Amino acid sequence: MTIIGSVKHWARAIRRDTVALWLAARDPRVPWYAKAVAGAVAAYALSPIDLIPDFVPVLGYLDDLIIVPLGILLAVKLVPTPLMAEFRAEAVRRAARPVSRTGLAVIVAIWVLAIAASVWLLWPRGADRSP
Repeated sequence: MTIIGSVKHWARAIRRDTVALWLAARDPRVPWYAKAVAGAVAAYALSPIDLIPDFVPVLGYLDDLIIVPLGILLAVKLVPTPLMAEFRAEAVRRAARPVSRTGLAVIVAIWVLAIAASVWLLWPRGADRSP
């Protein structure tokens, strides 16, 4: 396996485990401490907000390359092995689902309409101004 192939495999495993940990954090069979760690790691990995913003040179990407994988390793160790295997299988199944581009277009259209309506309602009108 080439280096690029192994990096792609590692990235797919990280994505799968992130979704699996999100599932683990919501499952009643998982111990509370594992739920807490799994939920925190999944929320951080899936969040668009980083501890260190990516525009900070070097340090911006270190949190993504160090904190997320170490958090995933810790959370995977805390979740019971049979349950983690089940969550991983479910994560793979969910990733194989087809993507709805129509659904995406509908959501984007709703957001655009909501923003346009907000601007229209909040925009100052010329007749309302006092001399």
